[in-house]
Amino acid sequence: MSAPRVAIHEVGPRDGLQIEAAIVPTELKIAWIETLLASRVDAIQLGSFVNPQRMPQMADTDRLFAHFNRHKPAQTILTALVLNEKGLERGFACGVEHFCMGASASETHSLKNTGAGTEESVARIVGMGKRAVAAGASVQVSVQSAFGCGFEGVVPASRVLDIIKRYADAGLTAMSLADTAGLAHPQQVEDLYGAIRALVPDAVLACHFHDTYGLALANCYAAFRAGVQSFEAAVGGLGGCPAARVQSGNTNTEELVRMMQMMGLRGDIVLEPLIEAASSIRNMLDCVAV
Repeated sequence: MSAPRVAIHEVGPRDGLQIEAAIVPTELKIAWIETLLASRVDAIQLGSFVNPQRMPQMADTDRLFAHFNRHKPAQTILTALVLNEKGLERGFACGVEHFCMGASASETHSLKNTGAGTEESVARIVGMGKRAVAAGASVQVSVQSAFGCGFEGVVPASRVLDIIKRYADAGLTAMSLADTAGLAHPQQVEDLYGAIRALVPDAVLACHFHDTYGLALANCYAAFRAGVQSFEAAVGGLGGCPAARVQSGNTNTEELVRMMQMMGLRGDIVLEPLIEAASSIRNMLDCVAV
């Protein structure tokens, strides 16, 4: 029996940079993303279509898509995060083929992140997701703060599953759980993904872990055991959610890939460009911060 295929989704250009005070010039971002492309990861999230006044680090997402749509990579999908209809419109205008969008299971985090509560956010995401699919794009929907909230503490699994069911009822079955506060532990990860698999057997599952307590890789392994197929990570462990109480880094991409390769998976991904990209972005951030 062949080993199951897992996908690596590099989110450094978006989640890795969104909390940085320094603004990386577009030309340097392009050079950095080209290094990431050389690794042959499955997907790279170029940025998010959000208000540039609130998040100036993402103000050039349109320009990045314009550039890479002219120089389209052969084997890597380019993705973008959208949180509202205006962002979706910008994504359509840029020719985005894969949208990531989601709502938080934490009311407090939802209000801080989007200015809307969970119920309103879920309804918005369902509508946006159906619209994007109708336009021919692929869509991944997520539940943020799925494993706990830095503001509210425990987030009941039933609340997460209620959101998952609403996604599935709308035909949106590519689903991700985001550990926004970094509070997940491996048993919780296996249990929650197992419950989703029982609820939506045909779901295509993804995960997004933060490393607040050093458990990101352990949680990725637990997710793998639970049948998760796609893993989001950022080189160098960069990033975090600006609306989280503690802004902890993401799963480290090069460590994740190394672990997968030690398990006999994804030998086709080239590790050296990921290591180079992690070093180069640190140098870029140091330079532009001066």
